[in-house]
Amino acid sequence: MTTSTVEIDQLAINTIRTLSMDAVQEANSGHPGTPMALAPLTYSLWANFLNYDPANPNWMARDRFVLSCGHASMLLYSILNLAEVSKVDEAGNPIDGLAITLEDIRNFRQLVSPCAGHPEFGYAAGIETTTGPLGQGIGNSVGMAIAGKWLAATYDKPGYDLFGFDTYAVCSDGDIMEGIGCEAASLAGHLKLSNLCWVYDDNEITIEGRTELAFSEDVAGRFESLGWSVVTVEDANDLGALEAAYAKFKSTNDKPTLIVVKSIIGYGAPNKQDTSSAHGSPLGEEEIKLAKEHYGWTADKFTVPDGVMDHFRSTIGKRGADAYAQWNESFAKYQAEFPELAKQVQQMQAGELPDGWESSLPEFPADAKGMASRASSGKVLNKVCGSIPWLIGGSADLAGSNKSNNDDPNAGHFSANEYDGNNFHFGIREHAMAAASNGMSLCGIRAYCATFFVFTDYLRPSLRLSSIMHQPVLYIMTHDSIGLGEDGPTHQPVEHLAACRSIPGVLVMRPADANEVSACYKAALSDKKRPTVLVLSRQNLPTTEPGNGDASKGAYVLQDCDGTPDAILMASGSEVQICVDAAAKLTADGKKVRVVSVPCWKLFDDQSAEYRESVLPAAVTNRVACEAGIKMGWEKYIGAEGKFVGMDSFGASGPFEQLYEKFGLTPDAVAKAAS
Repeated sequence: MTTSTVEIDQLAINTIRTLSMDAVQEANSGHPGTPMALAPLTYSLWANFLNYDPANPNWMARDRFVLSCGHASMLLYSILNLAEVSKVDEAGNPIDGLAITLEDIRNFRQLVSPCAGHPEFGYAAGIETTTGPLGQGIGNSVGMAIAGKWLAATYDKPGYDLFGFDTYAVCSDGDIMEGIGCEAASLAGHLKLSNLCWVYDDNEITIEGRTELAFSEDVAGRFESLGWSVVTVEDANDLGALEAAYAKFKSTNDKPTLIVVKSIIGYGAPNKQDTSSAHGSPLGEEEIKLAKEHYGWTADKFTVPDGVMDHFRSTIGKRGADAYAQWNESFAKYQAEFPELAKQVQQMQAGELPDGWESSLPEFPADAKGMASRASSGKVLNKVCGSIPWLIGGSADLAGSNKSNNDDPNAGHFSANEYDGNNFHFGIREHAMAAASNGMSLCGIRAYCATFFVFTDYLRPSLRLSSIMHQPVLYIMTHDSIGLGEDGPTHQPVEHLAACRSIPGVLVMRPADANEVSACYKAALSDKKRPTVLVLSRQNLPTTEPGNGDASKGAYVLQDCDGTPDAILMASGSEVQICVDAAAKLTADGKKVRVVSVPCWKLFDDQSAEYRESVLPAAVTNRVACEAGIKMGWEKYIGAEGKFVGMDSFGASGPFEQLYEKFGLTPDAVAKAAS
């Protein structure tokens, strides 16, 4: 097969299609139909519009391409191979080799290949985010578009337009149906993110069959009402119409764009059209043969015909290389003129923090009355935001309550009129807030988001993906227990500590006082690879002397006795004081008691065996843990003979002091358990 028989653009499109169907067939697993149908729109974008240098796939100013319909992963793997996106080392620097090779594609969905069943961030350069659960990719794309706007507004200067990249996300009916999709679209429309383009594959097919089974809304009308520009392409194979749609997006400067593309799933597989089979299973050898005959394709499996890679080199390859070279030249001049700003940008992109930022962490004097840990968190947050300019974020409508505002009068409020603002207002959209925070983090920003702890139920899928993608997003979660009182059981998180702690890689920190809050911020922000859930109280907590112990180690001896303890009392957060009071009662009865504060299980588990033994000596089996949550997980620390004082039911409405008494979270109960 040569380019003399097939026009080069159609040959490139059909190469994407055949690689996709061959890979799915070889694996006997996957979704071939959507890659086949969407090959033209992906080809048109990459060949003609995407500002992206395949030789430098982590270039900070690149356009982002998100395949939100992650089940169509072969569409992404095929284009990454054909565009010859470079492999990168652990630091993200390009090295010899391709990110996705033909051999990788041959091993689609196998352990030896980066070509997973859904795109997985970190498996190969060019995969901008993990997109398995539908809706997450478009949620991330809103955060990426926010990052583009914020970076440009914060760091661009007259004569230097460096950072305003565009974000494209290809999405499916599933993405559009998911609740997070509507949340994310609403937020993007409100913020007028004109650098955001969603390409909606309107193929009217889901796994169960035709979308009319469960979906009949006017999608274009909905998005127009959400403040989006909507362009419709009636035929996914019409390259002219696709190019016009992308051009319309590029010329729109006051709102995000939805391109509605009408497609037939499994295009070119005659017996599969208008069915769901091509969506969720291999075509089969006979159908592949028919499809290839339809394309005029006579080459062997996994073939890239002569001329296809040359064509990509002459389009996105040349365009991207020229753009990257021009950008580097401009950035070198920028660096000479604005050295401090340039240094910030470089540190941000390297995942580093400013030198000496830890010196901004405050210490709090001992105070028996103390303050709520949400209040001390607000004070610490304001200090560290002042020393880390790219630590930005906000709350799902609760900033005044969870103290997540940056109070610096120069911080500003991110909006359609103020893209350099550092305070974000996500509205009552917890799921989209967390997904957008992931997108911001993927662009180098240290993002934080906030709400009440009980609403981790709403954002948990995005929190899980923060961990899967090793993104150090900070989740500031307040109103941590039955201690919030009168709002009642719907707002009182009793099982949520266990639920969040169960997610691999998530640091759940529940500090006991203001100085532990400061130590937890230090540990959270120092970690480059793990998200942190900071769990904070509504009620006041007494402040102990600064330097009492190292909370950043996850657990430490807060109060000790002479010799081997008769009992070890341990707790997190507000229940640490209950253990302190219980220890006083036991000591008065002649017992030797150690009190251990345990703000973060995973950080404690990270410590050496020697340190862990020094805090919780194996010889002391009389251990009591107290926490205003369920027991699950504490068994590891209290052992088979240990006891737990906590919750085994939902809470109730009333003053928090009465609730602690009602549910038996008292010094007397802890002392009795240790006797």
